[in-house]
Amino acid sequence: MEKLVLVIHVLAAIGVIGLVLLQHGKGADMGASFGSGASGSLFGVSGSSNFMSRATAGFVLVFFSTSLTLAYMSSHKSGNGSVVKASVTESVKVPVVNVDTAKSKAPSAAEDVPK
Repeated sequence: MEKLVLVIHVLAAIGVIGLVLLQHGKGADMGASFGSGASGSLFGVSGSSNFMSRATAGFVLVFFSTSLTLAYMSSHKSGNGSVVKASVTESVKVPVVNVDTAKSKAPSAAEDVPK
């Protein structure tokens, strides 16, 4: 379920970015009226801005709702609460060395000194 919401979230983010980049700014209308821009578009003169702003608002609504949903899902996840606690609680295997056999096999200090 979380992966589906994440996919929708990414698609909504890409949609918001694309629609914002396609929209004209407020100052673009003056340039379009003097012939430097294409004022007649597929949706008409004011129809494209109205459609684009509504589509952007829809994508933003989906983006924020999926953001809240993902935050809720991650905070209510079952299992260990912390990665640090999980790594600390793992048992570490340490080799056990018998002290008596280690002393008997180790050379003494008198044997190490050259004569």
